[in-house]
Amino acid sequence: MTLADRVFEQIQNAIVHGELSPGQKIGEAELSTMFGVSRGPLREAIRRLEGRGLVVRKPHSGTTVVEVSADELVQLYYVREALEGMACRLAAQNMPDEEIAELQALLEQHQLQIEKDQGQSYYQSEGDFDFHYRIVQGSRNEKLKHMLCGDLYHLVRMYRYRFSSARGRPQKALAEHLRIVEAIADRDGELAELLMRRHIAASRRNAEKRLQIDNLTT
Repeated sequence: MTLADRVFEQIQNAIVHGELSPGQKIGEAELSTMFGVSRGPLREAIRRLEGRGLVVRKPHSGTTVVEVSADELVQLYYVREALEGMACRLAAQNMPDEEIAELQALLEQHQLQIEKDQGQSYYQSEGDFDFHYRIVQGSRNEKLKHMLCGDLYHLVRMYRYRFSSARGRPQKALAEHLRIVEAIADRDGELAELLMRRHIAASRRNAEKRLQIDNLTT
């Protein structure tokens, strides 16, 4: 891993975890001090973050962490509900038994992490450590993988983490994940799709509630 790789991961994690907030302006001097790195690797990391849609660079105004409006975020949840529901149905048809077993083992790891965090959060690392990512990959549908695991994926992760710490939500989300995997293991595509759509709809309602609270306190 190069220095630019390391800084890229550190800044990406800071954005996903909310240490760098949506809409926050971030300067090279600030980031250089925060992460103890020179300007060269830092600029390379920022270019990669821009490519992933996590930061926005504008001439004469600097770099800011990406931010979407409340309406855009709700629309994004509706898109996820439809597309990830479809991915779940296809995963029930196409995901090999060994991948389903790996998914079940992954959720056991997630449960341990939630317990370690005393039920305060449900953070999933990206890629193969992410339940939703694995479902989409298991659909074996290249179009869905492109839409859900491309640039949109990293934006979704940022807001998923932001809203995952609501009281009781980590445990509920894990229980919903477990039921989805059971349906996939039973090769019940119709039920798997229904459960995934309900899961994302619950996440959307949680996000809307949190956004309302944030608006009242600002």
